[in-house]
Amino acid sequence: MTLENNSIRSITDEVRSKWGWFVALGVLLLILGGVAFGNLFIATVATVYVVGWLMLLSGVVEIIHAFGVQTWGRFFLWLASGLLYALAGIFAFYNPVLASTVLTFLLAVSLVASGALRAWVGFDNWEQKGSGWIVTAGVITVLAGIVIAIGWPVNSLWVIGLFLAVDLIFQGWSFIAFGLALKK
Repeated sequence: MTLENNSIRSITDEVRSKWGWFVALGVLLLILGGVAFGNLFIATVATVYVVGWLMLLSGVVEIIHAFGVQTWGRFFLWLASGLLYALAGIFAFYNPVLASTVLTFLLAVSLVASGALRAWVGFDNWEQKGSGWIVTAGVITVLAGIVIAIGWPVNSLWVIGLFLAVDLIFQGWSFIAFGLALKK
């Protein structure tokens, strides 16, 4: 056996010995997903707050970076960009419901655009085996974006929370399945 194989085996054995932690994390994520499903509005607001913090921190970093730029023209561009990010983050805290409306609209637009691109790539490679799955996924993504856009702005109070809840539940089940597979 080579040193690389021993190293990989050691890492694999170490991960296998932690299978219970993966299952526990999965259970925790399932519980959090259930809580999020129980109150989609609070889950939406919590997600908006996280996005707000990330934007505020990004804005502060860009403002600090602006002072390291050597030319005045670029300094003002970085400063303006950082200020806009920071203001958007502050806005998310000031009015999370309106921020969720904006984020839901951006989500709908992003889903339509990415789904259309995915479908186009699938059609462009139609001669390739499996391209029908890419087209199908693209069409479903476009339809999801359209459904969100049709319900906008009313659905802004729960759509982002629903996405969070579904993601937490899928992550929970995947960690549980991974942990139980490691146990075997």
